[in-house]
Amino acid sequence: MGTLALFAAGQLYGQPGILETRKASDGGRLLTMEETILSPDLKPENREYVWLPEKSYYSFVDDNVLKCGNAKTNAYEDVLSLEELNSIASSSFSSFPAYSWRGTGNILVADGNRFINIDLEGKRQEYSFELPENASNVAPSPAGDMFAFTDGNNLYLSDIDGNVTAVTADSDRNIVNGQFVSRHEFSTLSGIFWSGDGKKLAFYRKDESNVGEFPLLDINTRTGSLMLIKYPMAGMPSEHVSLGIYDLASGKTVFIAADDFGKEQYLTNPAWTPDGGLLLVQVLDRAQKHMRLNAYDTSTGEFVRTLLEEENPCYVEPLDPVVFLKSDPGKFIYRTDNRDGYRNLYICSIKDGKIERFTDVDADVAYVGQDSKHIYYTSAEISPVENHLFRKGIRGGKPRQLTMPAGWHDVKLSADGKYFIDSYSSINVPRVINITSTDLNASSPMLLSEDPSEGYAFAEIDFGTVKSADGKYDNYYRLIKPLGFDSTKKYPLVVYVYGGPHSQLVKNTWLAELRMWEMYMAQRGYIVYVQDNRGTLNRGAAFEKAIYGQCGQAEMADQMEGVKMLMSLPYVDTERIGVHGWSYGGFMTISLITNYPEIFKVAVAGGPVIDWKWYEVMYGERYMGSPDENAAGYEKVSLLPRAKDLKGKLLICQGAVDDVVVWQHSLNFIRECIVNNVQVDYFPYPCAQHNVMGKDRVHLMDKVTMYFDDYLKTRHGEKE
Repeated sequence: MGTLALFAAGQLYGQPGILETRKASDGGRLLTMEETILSPDLKPENREYVWLPEKSYYSFVDDNVLKCGNAKTNAYEDVLSLEELNSIASSSFSSFPAYSWRGTGNILVADGNRFINIDLEGKRQEYSFELPENASNVAPSPAGDMFAFTDGNNLYLSDIDGNVTAVTADSDRNIVNGQFVSRHEFSTLSGIFWSGDGKKLAFYRKDESNVGEFPLLDINTRTGSLMLIKYPMAGMPSEHVSLGIYDLASGKTVFIAADDFGKEQYLTNPAWTPDGGLLLVQVLDRAQKHMRLNAYDTSTGEFVRTLLEEENPCYVEPLDPVVFLKSDPGKFIYRTDNRDGYRNLYICSIKDGKIERFTDVDADVAYVGQDSKHIYYTSAEISPVENHLFRKGIRGGKPRQLTMPAGWHDVKLSADGKYFIDSYSSINVPRVINITSTDLNASSPMLLSEDPSEGYAFAEIDFGTVKSADGKYDNYYRLIKPLGFDSTKKYPLVVYVYGGPHSQLVKNTWLAELRMWEMYMAQRGYIVYVQDNRGTLNRGAAFEKAIYGQCGQAEMADQMEGVKMLMSLPYVDTERIGVHGWSYGGFMTISLITNYPEIFKVAVAGGPVIDWKWYEVMYGERYMGSPDENAAGYEKVSLLPRAKDLKGKLLICQGAVDDVVVWQHSLNFIRECIVNNVQVDYFPYPCAQHNVMGKDRVHLMDKVTMYFDDYLKTRHGEKE
């Protein structure tokens, strides 16, 4: 791989393209690790605004009081206090709970498995009922008068009087109803899908009979015990998914006749037509290279027709259910990156499958909402590190940008499409929330967050770009300089990396999406560098799919361009460079220190993928193909043969009950180090899953910091 000569001091590989800088604070105190991990006070003030189901009315909670307002007049009033809620509901909430609107006069709150509907005008409890103790995946019907839920592996319905009906009655533990499938891939976050009128219910059923099991060790029992989880590894048998449709009136279930690609196909993003007569499903083959958007009769489950198809030699990844036009229910909005290179919106006819591109931009976009004349969407066309709202006429015309201040805008459109809630930040702006009319004729400030770093000694942050290894893209980074930075001194460098699909670590948000541990390290004398690379999100299909078949290769090449740039800077100590990452970032961390041992002296990898044949089917085969068809690719990126190349100090941390990157990965790497007589450090978290959370995380990040302090902060044999 690379040699030190490639990075010789004085040989420049591209100067840092600084776009903006967040200046260091003038004095203040240092962060503690507990604050870094646990303190909500280090986040900008926020407030959750919710649109009511009708017109332009909104609600929010402030000081434990539910308030409602009219966007047109921006006048709002107190509606229900926490004390009143507890009195009405006979509950003991310590803070105002999450709520959902049922019409304009009722809210629904949950107290454990008890659900309470509150009439706000009468300030009374309209109804209350309790689901079984083990109920989960609760999904209220659109009208809020029925509740679907799972108990164990079966699906049930309850009315507001507490009468429960069993939708399924499977006793085989391998059969799971009403829960997510495909290990949450393809945006599969739920397994229950109500029709718009609440008369029917679609649900997933998965058969895991052929899926292999992996044992996780539970140390909390007297002698320890094994917890077996279903874990379909790449190249091995996967789950069989079907999609049922339950009719509440008849009490009968039909299953859609989806047999396009065999039993191990994926059934993704179910969507009901407005009249409830059809269910649209994006059916994907196991190889994830061919997708059909099919329509099925919801009374019989029979296949009606294929509306459109997608094919790609790398992969097709459906992420969104279709959305029907309010002004023309015979047409729907569909999003894909497979037709024009970016995730754009298309308008399709359900009658004949005719498809027309709606957003014509070389940037990824996302649907937000619609009114009778316009479709609203956010787009990366201003910059891939900024998110802005646009609208365009359904019948055509030029799009109009509706958010102007630089930064990342999260928006919510009112029910009538006349107003939007705009919550945004940028590197020097903590958070601003406005309610703005979609014709831009009126805007009301709702929240201006103060800088939560006030009183702390925060170091300087540079926000910039460096060229990708292929020279085609500007990759964005943030660079945190040490507190009290002196350009005549040399400092140790820590590269924090993730680098995998569906991630974007650098945005024009407050402090450029900073993780507080980075600032903690900068306060203690480190340079910290974070960069996105090819394979990450929001840059189009070619950028994202550059990693296909050889995960880690394009990503490493891009990360090394950033490292080359850093090594050309006079204040970076090229003898003290470390790297840290978790999950895909753990894979990248070990990849970097073993492929570039002359560059990286210290590394801390958390929950790392070591060999993709041990990772799950759905994610692994999308990016790597199957082990049989891409044996050379799997062998090339496996880290097992790299164990012998480890020269620096490596600490691996992992949750012992990790059900995402199972223990087989890191333990096999440790075994290879032993076989090759290579020293490596290892620290398990016995009760942690994939992510170490809560107070355990304070311990983890102390461990990570101490490792860099011990082996990177000073040169070998030198005192600080």
